[in-house]
Amino acid sequence: MQYSDANDHEAYLRKYIQQLERRVRELEAERSELRRELRRYRIEVDKLLSPPLIEAVVLSVLPDGRVVVKSSTGPNLVVNVSSNVDVSKLVPGAYVALNQRGSTIVEVLPEREDPYVKAMEVVDRPKVTFDDIGGLEEQKRELYEAIILPLKKPELFRELGIEPPKGVLLYGPPGCGKTLLAKAVASMTNATFIRVVASEFVHKYVGEGARIVREVFKLARRKAPSIIFIDEIDAIAAKRIDLGTSGEREIQRTLMQLLAELDGFDPLGDVKVIAATNRIDILDPALLRPGRFDRLIYVPPPDEKGRLEIFRIHTRRMKLGEDVDLAYLAKITEGATGADIRAIVMEAGYNALRAGRRVVMMEDFLAAVEKVMKKRRRPYATMPEYLDEAPTRATTSSEAAVMHI
Repeated sequence: MQYSDANDHEAYLRKYIQQLERRVRELEAERSELRRELRRYRIEVDKLLSPPLIEAVVLSVLPDGRVVVKSSTGPNLVVNVSSNVDVSKLVPGAYVALNQRGSTIVEVLPEREDPYVKAMEVVDRPKVTFDDIGGLEEQKRELYEAIILPLKKPELFRELGIEPPKGVLLYGPPGCGKTLLAKAVASMTNATFIRVVASEFVHKYVGEGARIVREVFKLARRKAPSIIFIDEIDAIAAKRIDLGTSGEREIQRTLMQLLAELDGFDPLGDVKVIAATNRIDILDPALLRPGRFDRLIYVPPPDEKGRLEIFRIHTRRMKLGEDVDLAYLAKITEGATGADIRAIVMEAGYNALRAGRRVVMMEDFLAAVEKVMKKRRRPYATMPEYLDEAPTRATTSSEAAVMHI
């Protein structure tokens, strides 16, 4: 290529050198990116090829520097400690990671909450109060005095020099409002509410149920003031008998851990326990003694006044016909539980829906009572005569508001 003069040739060379320098920079950047990608893949391959670590809990530290741990695989082990581990963090109860080959402690794991236990904490509180529970005035008062009052006004008990009850056991027939009372307590306090069904304590592996019980009470103490509600406690608290089966022995170990947590060496403090069962006759006597469940509250089927209140609660959003007499319905449903009355009200609404009406009439309720209560004894069964009568009643303000709507 011919150039007109030396200046043009020099300009061409300068431009060509700039292009080469730019290309070198691009290649260096590409090389750096490839090196980073190669390093990332090497790290990933090392992770895939590295052996898994075993989780363990520190039990004690021996004078010679070795540590006694309880391995997640089962046995207790006496292990050595890696030189890069901070020995000051090796305290009883700390979680550590063990090398799979030599079972040496290679890492101290951060303290954490068991996700299984954490899920038992109630985040969205139920919108139920004592006003939504018909009858059971004595039971509400005892629950308020035993659970709510000590959490809201502990100074009253300190001034009197008495200790509030540690736990309350609700017992009675199914469907009478035991769980509903616990829901009301949860919504009426600012305490942490932990709900657990007793069968959730039963696990396959030995010692796992007792560990879950410890974790539940540990969470409750950490988040105190708190309330633990154990539903269907008879699943783990039946009378201890010598059956000889491994499953029965594991349930008994879980029960003994629960007994120790309720009245053991560590005080409960601002942790209250509510339990519910409909089989108090099979519970272990050790669970029922004072110092564990100080209050045994019987939740009976509602009487006539209580049934009337329950009918009013469940029908307050319904459009009722002028012939609906809730007092008469409460009278003819003797023996019905709160769950039965709720089912009657719901069935009456379906009867009105099938008839194409937007208002629930007395005949809908009577048919619902006949369907739900047909296997129960009703001494006031005068339905045929009642259908010919024109019932009169004093309409309450709440019922009038519903009718107006």
